[in-house]
Amino acid sequence: MTPKFITPPRSFHTELKKRVRQYFEEVGKSTTGDYNLFIKAIILMVAFVLVYIHLVFFTPSVIWAIPECILLGGIVAAIGFNVMHDGAHGSFSKHKWVNILAAFSLNILGGNSFMWNMKHNVIHHSYTNVDGVDDDIDIQPWMRMSTTQKKYGFHKYQHWYFWLLYSMLYLFWIFVLDFQKYFRKKIGNIPLKKMKWNDHLVFWGFKAVHYFIFIGIPVYKVGFIDWLVGFIIFAAVAGFVLSIVFQLAHTVEHTSFPVADKSSGKMEDEWAIHQLKTTADFATKSKWVSWLLGGLNFQIEHHLFPKISHVHYPAISRIIKSTCLEYGVVYIEYKRVHTALFSHISFLKQMGRK
Repeated sequence: MTPKFITPPRSFHTELKKRVRQYFEEVGKSTTGDYNLFIKAIILMVAFVLVYIHLVFFTPSVIWAIPECILLGGIVAAIGFNVMHDGAHGSFSKHKWVNILAAFSLNILGGNSFMWNMKHNVIHHSYTNVDGVDDDIDIQPWMRMSTTQKKYGFHKYQHWYFWLLYSMLYLFWIFVLDFQKYFRKKIGNIPLKKMKWNDHLVFWGFKAVHYFIFIGIPVYKVGFIDWLVGFIIFAAVAGFVLSIVFQLAHTVEHTSFPVADKSSGKMEDEWAIHQLKTTADFATKSKWVSWLLGGLNFQIEHHLFPKISHVHYPAISRIIKSTCLEYGVVYIEYKRVHTALFSHISFLKQMGRK
């Protein structure tokens, strides 16, 4: 049974939505992306195509190939953060077909948009850090991400080996996890909504397209061993970047992992306050970090307003902070990437030793 959130008479969420709506009315802006986002999307897409072509069809020497594989992994993660992510939430453009196209980029890059929508948009955003529901904190038995999860002896080393495990995310995602969800018809304990015939067609068709682009063509052009080394480097970079950005936003020392009341099934807080307790921002003053991560260093803003494009997060963060101050709600923020990283490592150490 999925937990329920309370609805207090003086709702923090209602007031917050009103103030953010007023902001957009006053400045006369759309809540979706603007020309800056579209330019960034073009830059990332062109960069991906150019690096891929140079690696596969021009076969550079090892000195150039390794940095290019690393770069390609970073570009794929950046496309996921900036293009696919906003598109999947319907915030990339005011045109629905553009959002669908942006979200569809995930299918080319190896994932599946149907599974992502259920796993991320529906489950993770609704029940953030709720053990047994939020699949994103279920890395069992390899890692312990909550005090409610079973502890094994090797967890006391998880703050050392997480680097390797996070680097394997992309490989597991495209070769194992999507298929596991497809055949089990579940994401964690939550049943998948029924897939239509075109959902099945997209799943299998674009898995084949992805394997052809990232395995078939490269193996044919550069040989199996060279492809394997390059692909592992590329996938490790993409996997680690994708993993660590999420972890710095939800699994740090100051975020919480609420549990529903056993008798009523209700959570202690209303949904918006739950999001603030389970989510953290980091490096919000760095325009470079925000540009690369698609504003996902403003994770609080994203969780509270997922249908607003990340280009607006710096502006609405000021509204959210002032409202939190007024309502006595804690706003969790780390000033730098490395301070958030150290907090995540400390969190893993605590989870491994309790």
